[in-house]
Amino acid sequence: MTKIFAYAIREDEKPFLKEWEYAHKDVEVEYTDKLLTPETAALAKGADGVVVYQQLDYTAETLQALADNGITKMSLRNVGVDNIDMAKAKELGFQITNVPVYSPNAIAEHAAIQAARILRQAKAMDEKVARHDLRWAPTIGREVRDQVVGVVGTGHIGQVFMQIMEGFGAKVIAYDIFRNPELEKKGYYVDSLDDLYKQADVISLHVPDVPANVHMINDKSIAKMKQDVVIVNVSRGPLVDTDAVIRGLDSGKVFGYAMDVYEGEVGVFNEDWEGKEFPDARLADLIARPNVLVTPHTAFYTTHAVRNMVVKAFDNNLELVEGKEAETPVKVG
Repeated sequence: MTKIFAYAIREDEKPFLKEWEYAHKDVEVEYTDKLLTPETAALAKGADGVVVYQQLDYTAETLQALADNGITKMSLRNVGVDNIDMAKAKELGFQITNVPVYSPNAIAEHAAIQAARILRQAKAMDEKVARHDLRWAPTIGREVRDQVVGVVGTGHIGQVFMQIMEGFGAKVIAYDIFRNPELEKKGYYVDSLDDLYKQADVISLHVPDVPANVHMINDKSIAKMKQDVVIVNVSRGPLVDTDAVIRGLDSGKVFGYAMDVYEGEVGVFNEDWEGKEFPDARLADLIARPNVLVTPHTAFYTTHAVRNMVVKAFDNNLELVEGKEAETPVKVG
């Protein structure tokens, strides 16, 4: 019987794992809540493939440990593959898949909701109400329809975000080095990032973490933006120079910041720090600000998205194990 072993299975994933298992009674499924490491690789011994999800690196040592247990077919439940030692994977003959599209709507909706909350000063108003201060002023909001919304990156998520913001009535402009022909026909694109910075009241990032994009939001780019700009990052932490945004918030140039990702998030996000010493003073400062919304990399975290991540990863792994062409292979090497 074919056997697939899964690592780092969370409680919220278990119903969808059981759903997949029920639909594939000829496949034996085992799992653990532990991450894949050189030490835990042995748990998958006897399996034909593994399904994984983690922020830790898939190091040469980890991949070797899997291969030593006879496993070279690995399916990620997430998009990113930059934490895989691809040279070692190629050397060992690994076949790898990911889930590049699990729910653009989940992330785009989160970006739109957080942008609207910043514009309406929702956090500041919530804090006032919690103190029983029910006065309106000076916590006045801005309507989304009055904003020019600049979208950086027009892939699956960026396009859904554009649709949502247009649904509010906003004017949407966009920039992408890879232009979508249909969007170009409709006149969404500006010629440069500088053009977008000059025009946009709200700027939302939907691009990958590649070297050219690291700290694309910095002191120089913020200086080019409109007064009272709102910045939204639900994409990747390294896109934003956090210290530059803090300086923008302090000066009043940046009206508000919505962040679902953070440069130093590994080891901090998805941990319970209540009653403990918080490890990041800069992040604590951001969390405390009334015009900053921090969520711990949860934009993707919906039942729809989690189901797709689990089901598609298991489907991919079964295809690899059966010698078929997987739906979403990753280029190894």
